[in-house]
Amino acid sequence: MGRAVRPSGRPTVIECKGLVVLPGLVQAHIHLCQTLFRGLADDLSLEAWLAQRIWPLEAAHTEASVHASAMLGAAELLLGGTTAILDMETVRHTGAAFEALESIGIRATAGKCLMDAATNPPALREPTDKALSESADLCATWHGAAGGRLRYCFAPRYAPSCTGPLLRAVSDLAERTGATIHTHAAETPLELDTVKRETGHDEIAYLDSVGISGPRAALAHCVWIEKDDIAALARQQTNVVHCPSSNLKLGSGIAPIPEMLAAGCRVGIGADGAPCNNRLDAFTEMRLAALIQKPRLGPDALPAAQALELATLGGARALGLGAEIGSIEVGKCADLIVLDLESPHAQPEDADLISRIVYSARAADVRHVIVDGRIVVRDGELKTADTAEIRRKANAEARALRAKALDRH
Repeated sequence: MGRAVRPSGRPTVIECKGLVVLPGLVQAHIHLCQTLFRGLADDLSLEAWLAQRIWPLEAAHTEASVHASAMLGAAELLLGGTTAILDMETVRHTGAAFEALESIGIRATAGKCLMDAATNPPALREPTDKALSESADLCATWHGAAGGRLRYCFAPRYAPSCTGPLLRAVSDLAERTGATIHTHAAETPLELDTVKRETGHDEIAYLDSVGISGPRAALAHCVWIEKDDIAALARQQTNVVHCPSSNLKLGSGIAPIPEMLAAGCRVGIGADGAPCNNRLDAFTEMRLAALIQKPRLGPDALPAAQALELATLGGARALGLGAEIGSIEVGKCADLIVLDLESPHAQPEDADLISRIVYSARAADVRHVIVDGRIVVRDGELKTADTAEIRRKANAEARALRAKALDRH
């Protein structure tokens, strides 16, 4: 049996006989602001995906649509056993996302997207000082909110979208506030070529030169990196976040994760955003992370236990919370999920348990979810919000966004 604490302080007993109790899953690269874009940007290369769909849709966001998008994404995440996320929002209305995260009960580190370079689309480009001051204000308001369940991250979109002065200022702000830095890196060859042309440096080296490296930094993707980059990331203890579904769907490639792990890199996992996946499902990411390496390196590459660690302790480290979440230990926060593996797809019951979790389990197998000692999902039902109302608002806002950003074109 398991125990959770009611708001009154009295313990609630949950019967878990025959079920599997795990640490809550952690996804270290999510874009909740993009949840309403699901199905609107399929079968495109990354550059076309951004220019034709994602950037126009993000520019059309309002406070109400950002809130609805965050609620929809967070509901999916919690119901699927993800208890903690590292989230990059868009350039505006990040406070509305935090309000949604506070109310729904997920553990989240989130930040306003920073885009100050002249090459950015005008509707999303911001002056450097404005971008930084707004981000600092959001950090002052939300970093450590909800009893520490919510934290802030500084989120430059990726090197080509940001000026050097902004990136250096982000490093200073993160150091001063104890916040995480969350960005993208080495996702496509075009990105690498752009950074090399504009800065004269390879991207991983450039990020390090402006202070975007080390245990406080989380770099999503890192698909196109060489041996020297891997060695540098390991030496710096920079966090890499593997997004296998996104990298496959956008045709970006397969990140050399086993090589990174062998070199001592810190690696987590994430679904990325709904329009490049199209699920926010940690079980799918674990399974894919293991499977896609085997044709490259053999059937023993990235075994099940290693994939499970990416989705628990690996993600916790990327959020800067390795001492607080990611494993079931005395003194850590009570972020727990309970799986029911009685369905035929996860049987027989005497098979290796970790293999059943990684290769057979589904998000729908999640029975109960506890975040920070609070029951947020019980018997497969979200307890912190009305899912029917979340769907209603999300669909209304999604229709308005599409009409505003896409249909008129």
